[in-house]
Amino acid sequence: MVEISTSILSVKKEESIRKFYDLEVAHTDYFHIDIMDGKFVNNNTSEIMKEYVNEIKQISNIPLDVHLMVSNVKEYIEEYIPVKPNIITFHYEAIEDKKEIINLINYIKENNIRVGLSIKPDTKIEEIYEFLPYIHMVLVMTVEPGKGGQKLIEDTLVKIEQLKKYIKENNIGLDIEADGGINLETIKEVKEAGVDIAVVGSGIINSKDYKETIKQLKNI
Repeated sequence: MVEISTSILSVKKEESIRKFYDLEVAHTDYFHIDIMDGKFVNNNTSEIMKEYVNEIKQISNIPLDVHLMVSNVKEYIEEYIPVKPNIITFHYEAIEDKKEIINLINYIKENNIRVGLSIKPDTKIEEIYEFLPYIHMVLVMTVEPGKGGQKLIEDTLVKIEQLKKYIKENNIGLDIEADGGINLETIKEVKEAGVDIAVVGSGIINSKDYKETIKQLKNI
């Protein structure tokens, strides 16, 4: 059964505590924290996500799934280590030097945090194969990173299928997460492509019954 990581990107500040409590009661598997710096992507969510994470830590033990869409990856890793997220994922495209990618992977693991590597829709999956034995998760962006509410790019599902086949053939133990345009209408094809964790934002946040929506997302 696929796990659900609820993106809180579309949560309004005045409703945040209530929404986080409702998601806790609805048994989301993770809170997906979309951190953007206004450089790697146009939007900047650094401050609001910091506030939201502090609120969540006060009321919930549900794991944090931190997704860094930033240029200065090391700086943000250091900022989020103290809140002890379940996983920190950063973008392959944000780092030019492959040796630095390995250094960042090791740095996160040294702090007893799981590591994810994310790729944009236009990045070929083969580009990250060499890093797969050292990480815990690949996050395949199924929309262009930077904003919520976009339509899933169908071609990215082929990439997920390709990745699933590769990790099975090479006996690599890691999860595949997909993020972007996933809702009750698209979850079935995402699951069939081989995803272990689905990031869902507005498809849950804008629904009337979080518990029922999450249940349907898992069981479709």
